[in-house]
Amino acid sequence: MIVCFDIGGTAIKGAGAWAVDDVRPVARRQTPIHDFDAFIGVLKDVIDEIGETPTCVALSIAGIIDPDTDRAVIANIPCAHGRLLRADLEAALGLPVLIANDADCCALAEYGAGAGRGHRVVFGAILGTGVGGGLVVDGKLINSAGGFAGEWGHGPVAATRAGNPPVELPRFACGCGLDGCVDAIGSARGMEKLHRHLAGSELKAEDILDAWQTGDVDAARTIDVYIDILSAPLALVVNMTGATIVPVGGGLSNSMPLIEALDRAVKARILRKFQRPLVVRAECAIEPGLVGAAVLGAAFASSEA
Repeated sequence: MIVCFDIGGTAIKGAGAWAVDDVRPVARRQTPIHDFDAFIGVLKDVIDEIGETPTCVALSIAGIIDPDTDRAVIANIPCAHGRLLRADLEAALGLPVLIANDADCCALAEYGAGAGRGHRVVFGAILGTGVGGGLVVDGKLINSAGGFAGEWGHGPVAATRAGNPPVELPRFACGCGLDGCVDAIGSARGMEKLHRHLAGSELKAEDILDAWQTGDVDAARTIDVYIDILSAPLALVVNMTGATIVPVGGGLSNSMPLIEALDRAVKARILRKFQRPLVVRAECAIEPGLVGAAVLGAAFASSEA
């Protein structure tokens, strides 16, 4: 049995996993973001509630482990940021601890229990508050030691001329400190920023998508430009990794017309030709962070057996 955690700045979600398809969540707890002892106390409470000594503890975090220093980079949980988090938790819990980025765990979840089953190379993409991703090859994360692989949302590569007919666009500032990142225009807030620039009106991303589906001209223009900008870097990711499936999670993935439009645009721009869907909506019904952590833990348990 593996105890899994999906840890965000607001809530800690925990579960016991007896198999990748047998993940049993318990009640979520509030994240103590400023008190590391309280943070450890919450993890211990979940382990005690599950009531069985686990083989290991696996965490999905909204951050990364720096592969050069082994220190955690978790901006929204100050008490864990900068720590040798794995070593600190192993000392406190007396158990082996595995840690992976939340986007990486989503990719693992889709590989093990979602749309990526049966695929050797899975690139999981996140389109939500941010644009992220994770790469799984032969069941293993490329980021097995931590790091930034899969972060296709960052880097100054977003087109400054896009759509049909083309429109000139600024290099929008990104929260990472760069200008022109895919994240700055491809996230939900980015879609809203793009619509404001193109149409001069304020709409939430879900309202833009709804308006697009009802034939609104301004919303259709925004989505046309959005898909054009997003599909090029995602096509490059597919060409470089050889991914044969791209499950998409995050809030924007709830729009099937958006995912289908992105699938068509990406397939038109890659070298390999697919007659089936390539970019698809993520399938994991249970919290993907928990399922991904379960896959991570299961691989560890198997290697220790």
